Amino acid sequence: MAILRKGFTAIELMVILLVVAILAAIAVPNYSEQIASAQISQSITLADMAKSAVAAQYALNHSFPSDNAAAGIPPANFIVSNYVSALTVENGAITLTFGNQANGRIKGKFLTLRPAFVPAYPQVPIAWICGMANVPGNMTATGVNKTNLTVAELPFACRA
Repeated sequence: MAILRKGFTAIELMVILLVVAILAAIAVPNYSEQIASAQISQSITLADMAKSAVAAQYALNHSFPSDNAAAGIPPANFIVSNYVSALTVENGAITLTFGNQANGRIKGKFLTLRPAFVPAYPQVPIAWICGMANVPGNMTATGVNKTNLTVAELPFACRA
């Protein structure tokens, strides 16, 4: 007479655990990239205040502010958020330094937003170039792009 066994053997359970572990190992890095990208996207809104100040300075003087004080905004380490530890203006370019509660992948990294303008026609509005994005035709971007995030971490609007 045959004995019917219900349930799994130890080997079957170990195979299932191995498959689950492999799937988790594949999924975790992608999830971490998505978290970092979401934090970067949320942080870009912090630059809006500085964008307004830089644009106002350009409209008034046809030149870009050299630093935070020239832009009329607080010092870099006082413009912070959950994911940004500093916002710096240098020759019109706005650089976000990621820190505080930012994902470990992006802590200490930078994202730069550079103003692009038409040199011969200062009345043309400034376009903001995020990270590695291309400069629009007939425009010139100013400031140094310090962006050192990977392409996968950058929001789509900030990619080349």
